[in-house]
Amino acid sequence: MSDPQPRGHRTLPRSRRFTYGVGHVLNDLCASMWFSYLLVYLHKVVNFSNVLAGQLLMVGQVSDALCTPFVGYESDRTRSGCGYGRRKIWHLIGTVCVACGFPFIFNLCITCSTSPDWAQFIYYVPFVVIFQFGWASTQISHLALIPDLASSPSLRVELNAIRYAFTVLANVAVYAIAWLLLGLEDRSNHHDLSPEDADEFRNLAFIAIGIGLFFSFIFHMGTNEPLRPHRAESVTEDQPNVQEDEENEPIIKKTRRRKMSWKCWLKEVQFYQVALLYMCTRLMVNMTQVYMPLYLTDTLNLDKAYIATIPLVTYLSGFLSSFAMKGVNKAVGRKMTFFLGVMCVLFACDWMWMPNIGLQVYGAAVLLGVGGSTVLVTSLSMTADLIGENLESGAFVYGAMSFTDKLSNGLAVTLVQTLHPCSDEKVMCKQAPCDSTTSVCCDACQSYYQQVMVYVPGGVGLLALLVLATLIWKPIGIKTEGNTRLTICFAALLCFKFDTFVL
Repeated sequence: MSDPQPRGHRTLPRSRRFTYGVGHVLNDLCASMWFSYLLVYLHKVVNFSNVLAGQLLMVGQVSDALCTPFVGYESDRTRSGCGYGRRKIWHLIGTVCVACGFPFIFNLCITCSTSPDWAQFIYYVPFVVIFQFGWASTQISHLALIPDLASSPSLRVELNAIRYAFTVLANVAVYAIAWLLLGLEDRSNHHDLSPEDADEFRNLAFIAIGIGLFFSFIFHMGTNEPLRPHRAESVTEDQPNVQEDEENEPIIKKTRRRKMSWKCWLKEVQFYQVALLYMCTRLMVNMTQVYMPLYLTDTLNLDKAYIATIPLVTYLSGFLSSFAMKGVNKAVGRKMTFFLGVMCVLFACDWMWMPNIGLQVYGAAVLLGVGGSTVLVTSLSMTADLIGENLESGAFVYGAMSFTDKLSNGLAVTLVQTLHPCSDEKVMCKQAPCDSTTSVCCDACQSYYQQVMVYVPGGVGLLALLVLATLIWKPIGIKTEGNTRLTICFAALLCFKFDTFVL
């Protein structure tokens, strides 16, 4: 007698797993440039001040944060049409917006490159908003496809791992191309970033868009989205539910599944717990990605080519470790895997706290890659577990998770830029260095990004471990409207998380 399977059990051939996995490559390529190079580009090429550069990134993060719940809600309500599923419709809309908006961000202001900073800022804002709306549409629709395509927890982990593997490859491609454009050019007297490098960043943006559109075409041609059933579902229904305990042993039991609206999710304690974990994960990964180039150039005073090679090592390490995610999750469970990933990030922060580590930064980069890959894949798998069979509102859950991610990152970057020792300067401090052998104007500036790389991901990692401890005794995905006071407590913690991690 065969083992019972969950209702609507779905398997995917390898070809469809591949075509699904490449569906986020365009977003990944653009996100890699956005987080790794936007601040350093605005600082050293466009000549924006620290605060103005942070504000432009904040505009993008807030736009993305506001768009994600809207996209998630509308994606769940959208009906299939013209042979296209509801997720792929929003994916296509997002792809078009990203391709149209992103190239202008890494181009100097057309006909206004010599205008005042405030005028150039206004010029960039509409393109940033269009890009971020498209990015949110593509991301949420692509994530929401995972529960639609895969019903078993192991297959969801595998799809998340494949997705992240292509994320890493996309980042590797960006850094490799950046290395070719910035590091191999024959400019023996031009080792630091300057406005002369504007063409290299423009070319990198166009190459990223071209590669991303190619893989988006493969995704749309090769991925068949299960059409949404148009029948009304009852609020509760008896159905066999196959789950796995912490030792990954199948537990087959009869449960009453209730339909989850967005209001129902807001009453779930686990919704806030998983949202906090996902937000901490993104803060650890994105903040190190944003400030690694500035840490390399301003704190370690390395050649500009290292802003490509060090992140390249980070993502190659993450790519290699992503292949082990499915096995590690099965061996020790989701929560222990997440714990191990956070520990790798904390060890990397401790390494970067050492003064003048020089090329030892490669070792810290490896730990950041392994840790970031582990916590990101695992947190996405936890989100898929939280959704479970409640596919009717899956996009809303992913949208809410992404909302916390984008808003927290935007606020964190703005705060870091505002607290910069030279944040009141009209132009970045490199324009008037006190010492010709360094690229910064004072000791405070030189050590500032080291403190950012240590305290921000390290503090967030410790908070993630505290949140993880609250999930130990209960499997993720069990839908029970918890204690109202506890739910309010986690909601408040989510709202005031930004102050907590800064302190």
